[in-house]
Amino acid sequence: MASSSMQKGTSSSYSAPQWMYDVYLSFRGKDTRNNFTSHLYSNLEQRGIDVYMDDSGLERGKTIEPALWQAIEDSRFSIVVFSRDYASSPWCLDELVKIVQCMKEMGHTVLPFFYDVDPSEVADQKRNYKKAFIEHKEKFSENLDKVKCWSDCLSTVANLSGWDVRNR
Repeated sequence: MASSSMQKGTSSSYSAPQWMYDVYLSFRGKDTRNNFTSHLYSNLEQRGIDVYMDDSGLERGKTIEPALWQAIEDSRFSIVVFSRDYASSPWCLDELVKIVQCMKEMGHTVLPFFYDVDPSEVADQKRNYKKAFIEHKEKFSENLDKVKCWSDCLSTVANLSGWDVRNR
């Protein structure tokens, strides 16, 4: 697993950041792991782009969250694959919060892909996204600040320039 720091210092007066990964892939596994995301991963890897995909680098038996957070910090870019049920996963939304934190604090670049979902549905939290947030508000009624943070981060990333890959 990624254990080095994001930047490795050198003796020169200026050194470009050294990243452990070029890209971190964020996606809802049951929606896209065995189709779009696996094809995207393969295509990026074939072009020499070092990609972190959650099932490829996790040490079995270890807590997942710190390993993923470190991988996000150690990546130059994140690709977020929004799918119909992305917002129904608290895990995906926690991951998205970390990605947005790195975007704001470290200049991390985030690239959204809208797979089989209208970008406005994500940005405006309509249809499945609206339903997911109604459920989150019920389930996390003691921590509505967390749900608000998820909603804000979702809107932030969904409003970035990205790729609409519906009907392909």
